[in-house]
Amino acid sequence: MKVIKRDGRSVDYDASKIKDAIEKANLKVQEEERASETQIKNIIKYIEGLNKKRILVEDIQDIIEMKLMNINKFALAKEYITYRYTRALVRKANTTDETILTLIKNSNKEVMEENSNKNAYLASTQRDLIAGEVSKDLTKRILLPENIVEAHEKGILHFHDMDYFIQPIFNCCLINIQDMLDNGTVMHGKMIETPKSFQVACTIVTQIIAAVASSQYGGQSVDMSHLGKYLRVSKNKFKKQLTSKYKDKLDKEMIDSLVMDRLKSELSSGVQTIQYQINTLMTTNGQSPFVTLFLHLDKDDPYIEENAMIIEEILKQRYEGIKNEKGVYVTPAFPKLIYVLDEHNALKGGKYDYLTKLAVKCSSKRLYPDYISAKKMRENYEGNVFSPMGCRSFLSPWKDSDGNYKFEGRFNQGVVSINLPQIGIIADKDEDLFWKLFDERLELCKEALLCRHHALLGTVSDVSPIHWQYGAIARLEKGEKIDKLLKGGYSTVSLGYIGLYELTKLMKGVSHTTEEGKEFALKVMKHMNEKCKEWKKETGLGFALYGTPAESLCYRFARIDLEQYGKIKDVTDKGFYTNSYHVDVREHIDAFSKLAFESEFQSISSGGAISYVEIPNMTNNLEAMEELVKFIYDNIQYAEFNTKSDYCQVCGFDGEIIINDDLEWECPNCHNKDKNKMNVTRRTCGYLGENFWNVGKTKEIKERVLHL
Repeated sequence: MKVIKRDGRSVDYDASKIKDAIEKANLKVQEEERASETQIKNIIKYIEGLNKKRILVEDIQDIIEMKLMNINKFALAKEYITYRYTRALVRKANTTDETILTLIKNSNKEVMEENSNKNAYLASTQRDLIAGEVSKDLTKRILLPENIVEAHEKGILHFHDMDYFIQPIFNCCLINIQDMLDNGTVMHGKMIETPKSFQVACTIVTQIIAAVASSQYGGQSVDMSHLGKYLRVSKNKFKKQLTSKYKDKLDKEMIDSLVMDRLKSELSSGVQTIQYQINTLMTTNGQSPFVTLFLHLDKDDPYIEENAMIIEEILKQRYEGIKNEKGVYVTPAFPKLIYVLDEHNALKGGKYDYLTKLAVKCSSKRLYPDYISAKKMRENYEGNVFSPMGCRSFLSPWKDSDGNYKFEGRFNQGVVSINLPQIGIIADKDEDLFWKLFDERLELCKEALLCRHHALLGTVSDVSPIHWQYGAIARLEKGEKIDKLLKGGYSTVSLGYIGLYELTKLMKGVSHTTEEGKEFALKVMKHMNEKCKEWKKETGLGFALYGTPAESLCYRFARIDLEQYGKIKDVTDKGFYTNSYHVDVREHIDAFSKLAFESEFQSISSGGAISYVEIPNMTNNLEAMEELVKFIYDNIQYAEFNTKSDYCQVCGFDGEIIINDDLEWECPNCHNKDKNKMNVTRRTCGYLGENFWNVGKTKEIKERVLHL
């Protein structure tokens, strides 16, 4: 028998612990009130006779109290209850010692791996993580209602980012970089004026990103199209300088050529500044800024040519990568890139197709960029195209008092995610019970989300001047409250969800990719979407349905349910739940079908949706990837490639490992041949159908792979 502890851990049943607890209570009462050894054995025998595979520690304690009362040991039962209550108070008084000590010892795997942009071994990052554990403790014991904490602990829902909840800060945002560059800003009490060159503009952008990231959690997104104006400023400045200096010595063509040479040099340096600054800057919470660069060419942009040059340079530098400490070019985690496909660059003969070809080349090697279809996005967001926030959640359309759409300078207040599979496990194919439980748990999520909102109400702009006073979000007065930006849909409050695939398997016995399963899954999605609309109407807040990319949560929910309900085929037996509406990774489905299928769910999940396609290293077969990108433009709003490439653990080489005629693996950089020190996912062509890539030990298998 396994005993499930209060923190969710599963431990072996130990009868001696029951005996010890009762005997400690025995010592506190008169001899005639004590339980005899035989009576203690009978209590233990009763618990063991239940023949449970799993039992909660609280259930064991309830049984002990009941049995002591049944044998008229009332004083002893009272003493045992008092002992139990005292232990609970001790636990509540200090719940952080163990987690903090395990952080310092680098053994707290769950916390250390929660964020990809945090190196938990660094002292500066550990300070933030330690503070986070204190925040979680206070949040659970004092700040949140007990029913929300209990729901979080039981995996009914997930209250995201408890480690920041004690502070009046929000989740993620779209930085209003245009306002901050054009009208100036202030950092650390110093005025930053409008830049007079592209290089300076790039430097200011990185400083803004670092300052913004230090006063919030979640990510930040920056629309790079606002830098086109400053590239032209540099161009005009160079032209004026060179014309003044050489107008009597050089003809116009030569001067224009020199201008372009200087401009390209400044362009390269400016983009390199952004790339290196973001990858080397540390925010005050000990992490790299979680930043996304939005690459969009608007046909009506007066600086479209300059912005095309900027995008081209960003993609070129991203393709090259950044050298690691061993001098090997690797893929940097940040900044994330999002490339927008539109009429003029969708690989259909448009003027800027060359940029998309470069983006595809970059994706084949470096994982980024992600792709947004302007065509599909306009269909879903009232004709608008805009960046998701750094956490990949989307804002709902919102108009200012002049009737103009506004996206930059807006933000997300917080996220709570619901565990869909757990409802399916409990309902056990009873649809009436499912919908009843579903609504009850959605109400819990709403209550938790309102806790997010209420925690921000009354916040004054002084808590983060860069956000509230100097343009990143707003230009409020000192001492002014941010409340008006929390209401009326200006900012969003996000309902996340995990495990639609597993829920459908539990309730219908089939995947949501089947007709029967799809009908049910879409009904579930639409129900959550309608709830968000209902809550918005009721409260005036911008509730939104968010297909969260929180991979770690997929494992947490699955782990909790495995401990509570045991192994369930295709559900808890995998060790993880499928993210949001995604197709399960084990289903035999090609990339095109996956994207087409998931696009129907993206339009419902308007508060955030992304679809992943896992593909091989496609460096030598770009045509196949270009076809996939064309397909994205016509069929799905937002997609990302997970490109599997080879990796040498000895030298850090990130490319294609050589496999010779003897089927030996060899790193072309350091010539390491130790198979155990390589991550090799060798795929030899651009086939995008069912996964069948294996390098075997026989000539026949090798030939088949090469044929594919």
